[in-house]
Amino acid sequence: MSKTNIQKAKHLYSRAGFGIHYSKLKEIQDHSPTMWIEELLNDSTNFTPLTTIHPPSAQKSYQSLSGDERRMLQRMSREGTRQLNLAFLDRLSADNESLREKMTLFLHGHFACRSPQNPYAIQTLNNIHRKYALGNFKKLTEVVSKSQAMLGFLNNQQNRKGKPNENFARELMELFTLGRGNFTEEDVKESARAFTGWMFDKDGEFVFRERVHDEGKKTFFNKTGHFDGHDILEMIFAKKESAYFITGKIYQFFVNEKINQEHVKELGNYFYSMNYELEPLLRKLFSEQWFYEEANVGNKIKSPVELIVGLNKQFYITYDSPEILLRFQQALGQTLFYPPNVAGWNEGKNYIDSSSLMLRLKIPSTIINGGIIEFEGKVDPDDEAFIALSRKESMKVARKINTTVNWEKFLNQIPVEMDTNMLANFLLQPTVNKNFLHSLSETADLKIKVVQIISTPEYQLC
Repeated sequence: MSKTNIQKAKHLYSRAGFGIHYSKLKEIQDHSPTMWIEELLNDSTNFTPLTTIHPPSAQKSYQSLSGDERRMLQRMSREGTRQLNLAFLDRLSADNESLREKMTLFLHGHFACRSPQNPYAIQTLNNIHRKYALGNFKKLTEVVSKSQAMLGFLNNQQNRKGKPNENFARELMELFTLGRGNFTEEDVKESARAFTGWMFDKDGEFVFRERVHDEGKKTFFNKTGHFDGHDILEMIFAKKESAYFITGKIYQFFVNEKINQEHVKELGNYFYSMNYELEPLLRKLFSEQWFYEEANVGNKIKSPVELIVGLNKQFYITYDSPEILLRFQQALGQTLFYPPNVAGWNEGKNYIDSSSLMLRLKIPSTIINGGIIEFEGKVDPDDEAFIALSRKESMKVARKINTTVNWEKFLNQIPVEMDTNMLANFLLQPTVNKNFLHSLSETADLKIKVVQIISTPEYQLC
């Protein structure tokens, strides 16, 4: 296998998944990129939903609960969200369905939703992302738009004839489909009227309540008619701007934070011609020569979740107290199911500041060695109960990281003749230069070499 082919395979599996085991790299060494892509797609054919949270049993309305009952319900809900967070991390860290899960993570940020009081509803939304991760984006958007979590989060439950609530209609266009500048304030007002009556019942199932729907004429994108929500979605996706906006977001997630407009336009035109089918779009993206160009390799800052999941997968890590993973996420700025707002997380350099960088550099070696790490920072009030932390405005907490690393499984894949240069080239995405190698101490202990390599700034890139 040529060095160029090795780098291409590593790059693809890093972006389309969360890295590659050395044994897998050897297994596919004689395959073409087309075969790698098809294998990734075939491995993600199945859809396996999360079932961590069970449907809630019939209960009194929240308004009728006593103060103690409400506090108990809030504690149970936050505990459910905590369990769901760890279950999603486990799924991301698994060796199967990697591309589906990577797309689920993308959609988790694209259709960002924060609903800590209803973990079953956000599990359902997460499974919608997972189900349609390689399917049709138009259908996905419709199903998301009818989900209890999103309808509740964006206040469409309060959207009714005569008293329209514009929150859902605005975010649908601005953040989910078209992007800013491709619609007017009048379009927001009129589409909000079209979505009146899109609600959910006491069981969380979508219902269309005709009695509160505004059946009058609306003018949307300079067309006039008795439009409802389905009509609005059709007209949104009829605009090519939707295809360009969505492929731009996908490009930033999988390729480069800095958009190449020519490449995005090419992808957008193709996506539009394929009626917004995601699988052929991803196949085309991963097949493009520019996807493997040097400018797009080893240049992307791993999100906190990508960093944690990549470590878990590569070194087969288990945690005596998985709750520490919640603390890692909060300290690094990306807690699953707790996006900062409906726009989701700001990727790339937004994750890095002076304090988070030092913590990020410490985390890999600390996890691998089961060491002690110190957290410091301000706590989001909603996260306090979620991660069971002190109620102080600032904190400084030292925690022992009790982990089990399956070194035998990892080292059994590594050839005995592998030197530091080869090991660094395998574990890192950026090109390894001589200055980097000189910065590593000389040792025959492979474990020490591994810890040194993953403790470098280069390991923070994919």
